[in-house]
Amino acid sequence: MSPDVPAPIARSDEALLAAFAARESRALARAISRCESGTGATLIRTLYPQTGRSLTIGLTGPPGVGKSTLSAALVTHVRRLGKTVGVVSVDPSSPFSHGALLGDRIRLTEHFTDPDVFIRSMASRGHLGGVAGATADAVSLMDAFGKDVVLIETVGVGQSEIEIAEIADTTLVALQPGSGDSVQVLKAGVLEIADVFVVNKSDHPMALQLQREIRSMLEMLDFGGWVPPLVPTQAIEGKGVDVLWDAIAAHDAWLRSSGAIRAKRREAFAHRVRQLALGTLEGRIEETIAELGDDLDPYAAADRVLERYGVHGGVAAFGNVRARHDVRATVKGL
Repeated sequence: MSPDVPAPIARSDEALLAAFAARESRALARAISRCESGTGATLIRTLYPQTGRSLTIGLTGPPGVGKSTLSAALVTHVRRLGKTVGVVSVDPSSPFSHGALLGDRIRLTEHFTDPDVFIRSMASRGHLGGVAGATADAVSLMDAFGKDVVLIETVGVGQSEIEIAEIADTTLVALQPGSGDSVQVLKAGVLEIADVFVVNKSDHPMALQLQREIRSMLEMLDFGGWVPPLVPTQAIEGKGVDVLWDAIAAHDAWLRSSGAIRAKRREAFAHRVRQLALGTLEGRIEETIAELGDDLDPYAAADRVLERYGVHGGVAAFGNVRARHDVRATVKGL
């Protein structure tokens, strides 16, 4: 069978898809489980044409900033507006046991009995970027299921773990007062992906100082389009959440009116394709490395691996091109 021809749908998948079309929450849960186990490709191929309707929101920030509490408050507000919600909550996995507590569900207990709120916790399982390997699939499935809003809460991330921006249409970066100085605010990385800044725990004595630092940073940058607003919140009391939702809705409206939504989703699509292709190649490369002898240096071994897959010219030449690209990017940013 040609790789371009979709595999036939198994009878078990037909039953699952029928239940999915009937909007049975258990079918959505089973479909996500299939994707987590690596057997969901047929489901995604079938359901992907039904995606693209949900407003997808990514919520990231350092540990302890109150992301789960803020997620719960946002869900409460969105439900008051009569919208259905899907939540993907990613927790870190132990590097030793590979287990995860999945404790983010604890702060969402008030929504467990709401049939219009679907909550799925995921372990990161060593996947970098603040999300899990199957997060994008879970978002697509919730979108196809008909959820109006899909909220993705990441693992507490650092300054370079920014994959959430490749999944969500609108990315919220939550910060908390008293957790660092202005140098931390100005560092490149996670702050550059923000479509909306959220200063949570805004009753803290250092909250106004943090807001001034963020505004100073924004004044130094030329956005040429959407300028991220800054919203103070007290998530535990629900204060400022209505203003935050208005900022999210405004960004979504800007994306659609400016046409930026098409480019953003195209970039997200390309990122997802790369991740899937690289994941497959990585496994095959590991198999090839295991077959190599011990008499090769790393560059020669890499050349041998590339030649196995029809790539000629040598890794050294590619390395020089990549280095020149990195230098140009660095100089351009100065």
